[in-house]
Amino acid sequence: MLRNRLPGWRVLGGMVPFNVIALGQGRFHRATSGDIVIEQDEARTAEMLSVPGLKVRPTGNIDGVQWGKLLLNLNNALNVLADLPLRRQLAQRPWRRLFANQVAEGLAAIRAEGIKPVSPTPVPLGWMPALLRLPDPIFDALLGRTMKIDPEARSSMWEDLQRGRRTEVDYLQGVITGIAERRGLEAPLSRRIVELIRQAETNGKGSPGLTPQQIRNTR
Repeated sequence: MLRNRLPGWRVLGGMVPFNVIALGQGRFHRATSGDIVIEQDEARTAEMLSVPGLKVRPTGNIDGVQWGKLLLNLNNALNVLADLPLRRQLAQRPWRRLFANQVAEGLAAIRAEGIKPVSPTPVPLGWMPALLRLPDPIFDALLGRTMKIDPEARSSMWEDLQRGRRTEVDYLQGVITGIAERRGLEAPLSRRIVELIRQAETNGKGSPGLTPQQIRNTR
């Protein structure tokens, strides 16, 4: 969009991996870990933007990086529907299984488009569904302690819904359902989540606080 509206200007794609909480009065808190990634260029913009405590890394495959981040962001809507802090949500196997199913649907759709997403974490994206489905003690031993998430951190979509703003679900689950429709694939969970988020937006009461079973129930 920026390239279309700014002809003659150099526009670099980017990806921000971490969660930011608006605390009010101009204060913002970074609640999760990761480095900003931007498109590599001859001017070495990433290196010039890096500062202590906030590293910016260049990449020669920004499209793959952004698609990989989209897959992780499919949990944003689940976090909204759960009305739980991210750490507590991801510590529970029923929620992780829903997230695993979302990643599996997303991977199938993205690969059908001929796109090779790049994982924004050390874990390969193809491994994620199986790892997320592990029992809680095994998941915690392997991955849980490496997740640097503030105890009360929630997704930005949760904040949008609490403040009565339209969410970004069209750019997350909505993208997956759009690809699935074009490619003749099934993406029932993604469609269900779009429906539930739309209902929550219409109700205007913030998060509905659903259970995993209520999300899976299509009727």
